[in-house]
Amino acid sequence: MKIITVIGARPQFIKAAALSREFAKHKEIQEVIVHTGQHFDANMSDVFFDEMEIPKPTYNLEINSLSHGAMTGRMIEGIEEVLLKEKPDLLLVYGDTNSTIAGALAAKKLHIKVAHVEAGLRSFNMEMPEEVNRILTDRISEFLFCPTQSAIDNLEKEGYNNIDCEIIRTGDVMQDAALFYAQKSEEKSTVISEIGLEKFALATLHRAENTDSKERMTQLVNGLNEIHETICPVVLPIHPRTKAKLELHGLELKVKLIPPVGYFDMLELLKNCSLVMTDSGGLQKEAFFFQKNCVTMRDQTEWVELIDNKVNVLVGADKNLLIDSAKEMLKQSSDFNINLYGNGKASSAIVNTILAENSKII
Repeated sequence: MKIITVIGARPQFIKAAALSREFAKHKEIQEVIVHTGQHFDANMSDVFFDEMEIPKPTYNLEINSLSHGAMTGRMIEGIEEVLLKEKPDLLLVYGDTNSTIAGALAAKKLHIKVAHVEAGLRSFNMEMPEEVNRILTDRISEFLFCPTQSAIDNLEKEGYNNIDCEIIRTGDVMQDAALFYAQKSEEKSTVISEIGLEKFALATLHRAENTDSKERMTQLVNGLNEIHETICPVVLPIHPRTKAKLELHGLELKVKLIPPVGYFDMLELLKNCSLVMTDSGGLQKEAFFFQKNCVTMRDQTEWVELIDNKVNVLVGADKNLLIDSAKEMLKQSSDFNINLYGNGKASSAIVNTILAENSKII
């Protein structure tokens, strides 16, 4: 059985690595990895793949730095060529990037069945390109691997019980990856000794809806600065785009800024921090994986189960709400002994489903 895996962004490589390790246990499965090149990253060298124990892509389409339409169109064209050559039984995609929808469309047009990992997630904000990508990918996929019950609920509300597809709750492959790499991060990373803090809150700030708005950015910067100065030291890996936006808006982050960090460093920061404050999607979950309360600087989240279980709180871009929530979450003792994301067994659940459904795929 031949499976084509299409990925294009660094987080997708890490997720795919978890599933690739599981595929490798089954001799009857041949996986071919296609990297679209969507997120061009000089750090994605042989060292990156070797250190992360990630299978190197068979194909690299090197498509990046284009508009959404141009990028997606060229990806469809490039992936189609690979599919015609490889003739797979199944195409597998992750998440909600342009690479995701391009892979699904290319396969569907060639009557190749599609499996979507991280299916059913919704932000209910159609202005986000990711929301468009994930909704369209779900609709043309035969296998919808859902990380959470809320993802399944979303699909059922949208009528997917009346669509010819398999909906399976598997858990989240990001937890598989986080638990696997957490065993290696301490020996790979020196970031904790470098920052020299015993207690700190970890923050990230990069989402366009925050950084593109001077009003939102001002509220969040002022809130983070006050938390750093009066409540708890804040460590923030500064994204180059965020740095440029701070200069554009005439704002100054007075927290402890460090350069962008790799995955091992981020895991060590998560393992050692007292609180997470973020506008990232993935970091909200990773906070949970490492039993840390989270304050999310967004108006909505795809990970509603974290809100429901009171280990995460949404504060939008409200300075006072950010400060008050940080105080509360630093004091709050939360119960993390709940299985929201599969407890690190999502990859095996996905592979077992694929093998069980083999007769439907081929």
